[in-house]
Amino acid sequence: VHYEIDTVVPSSASDVFSIDADSGEIRLRGTLDFETVAFYDLHVKATDKGTPPLSGHCKVVLEV
Repeated sequence: VHYEIDTVVPSSASDVFSIDADSGEIRLRGTLDFETVAFYDLHVKATDKGTPPLSGHCKVVLEV
């Protein structure tokens, strides 16, 4: 299964999060400040390696 972050809300935080394409582990690449942004929505897509490939989506909500 291959994981990727489709979108991040707010879009200004798209470089703050990263995801391991193989394990799906989400990590921070920067700092979070609850006074600036209190909620983040990450839309994650998982695609298998079948023929044809199938995919699923989930939403990760982070409250700071």
